[in-house]
Amino acid sequence: MTAPHILIVDDEPDIRRVVSEILEDEGYQVSLAENGEAARRARRAQRPDLVLLDIWMPDVDGITLLKEWGDERGSGCPVIMMSGHGTVETAVEATRLGAYDFIEKPLSMAKLLLTVSRALEVAKLERENVGLRRQAQPLSEPLGRSAVMQQLREQIQRIAQHDAWVLISGEPGTGKALSARYLHACSPRRDGPFVEVGVAALLQENSAVELFGSEGDGKVQYGLLEQAKGGTLFLDEVGDMDLAVQARLYGALESGTCLRVGGVEPVTLDVRIVAATHRDLTREVQTKCFREDLYYQLNVVPLRVPPLRERSEDIPELLRYYADHFVHQEGLAYREFSVAAQNYLRNYSWPGNVRELKNLVQRLLILGNEQEVDLAEVRAALGTVVPQVGALVPPGEFDLPLREARENFERAYFAYQMRLHGGSVGKVAKSAGLERTHLYRKLRGLGVNIKESGKTADNE
Repeated sequence: MTAPHILIVDDEPDIRRVVSEILEDEGYQVSLAENGEAARRARRAQRPDLVLLDIWMPDVDGITLLKEWGDERGSGCPVIMMSGHGTVETAVEATRLGAYDFIEKPLSMAKLLLTVSRALEVAKLERENVGLRRQAQPLSEPLGRSAVMQQLREQIQRIAQHDAWVLISGEPGTGKALSARYLHACSPRRDGPFVEVGVAALLQENSAVELFGSEGDGKVQYGLLEQAKGGTLFLDEVGDMDLAVQARLYGALESGTCLRVGGVEPVTLDVRIVAATHRDLTREVQTKCFREDLYYQLNVVPLRVPPLRERSEDIPELLRYYADHFVHQEGLAYREFSVAAQNYLRNYSWPGNVRELKNLVQRLLILGNEQEVDLAEVRAALGTVVPQVGALVPPGEFDLPLREARENFERAYFAYQMRLHGGSVGKVAKSAGLERTHLYRKLRGLGVNIKESGKTADNE
């Protein structure tokens, strides 16, 4: 096990020498800084487990440094203040700013060693408690202190008190499922089941059985609508649902009953429906890919989950959360993101949203060896040349589910073909090897403008 790393910041060479010798004799790793600027450099070079910080120094005083470090999220190490000219007011101020303790000079080495030992033990216990809580309890609410996330949580809490159905929209990877679970946990139905179904994962030929159940030959299979009785049924990516199943679902929701496949007696439903989609369902309705009546049935209360690029101030908190998560869940070594790396990620567009961020953190913890994740490593991880592809992969593309990645490729492919063939749907259909009417539907579903080059299909 690596010995704790202690940074000693003091402008008196004799104090630095004596304290460092004693701490090294006790088995600690020690770094030295003669002033505030050197302390900043030392903390950038290696994250300390504890800092012994003098108050009065020629360039930057210790209180200023303490406040500066306290404003850094995730700095997370105890600071013991030292001073030969301290006052009660100074000690109170240091404690208010987060200092673990305040020791007067001349230093009592016995007291110093005891204080260091206790501070390190407290910090260790705090880390273990956080880890245990996260192991026992997964993320239970949308994370982030930004204004948009505070507003989202408040909106969910208000909506949860009413039994109205909710349609959650948002880009892939934004956390729509987490928002649905949080809504359920805040609702009067919280003691009932929360049943989550990925609509795209339902077998096409068996989706009606899975949703509504079946009966026959003396056997009954309870569908998801019944399994969620008294609770919430979450339909993730409801836009992927087959039209025939959409019709059956609308009928069930409209009547408050469902008929199992092969059954003759309707079953009364007691379930709250929360649906989610990354698609524009109004456009899907216009192109007849989604039933209009079901859309209005589900969209009683709309809820939008913002993409990560709209709440970039939450990124440092998310980085820390997922770093801790993988440390405790998978036993990976903890790595801290440098300020430069965090700043770069705050300005990154995050096409894969929180899912992409989570995958990035896991990848960096697995592949990296240094204690700190630096800017160069982040840049390399976000723009990886994939073997046998020979091109720069768009950041986050491989972090998307297959369906979304395929849609992104098809959208780019057909937009290119439309430009190449001057907007001629007939020529694009021939080039792509598709039947023309099928191509029309696909283009509309993907949102590709058939008038891309100013030439409509009617002018072919």
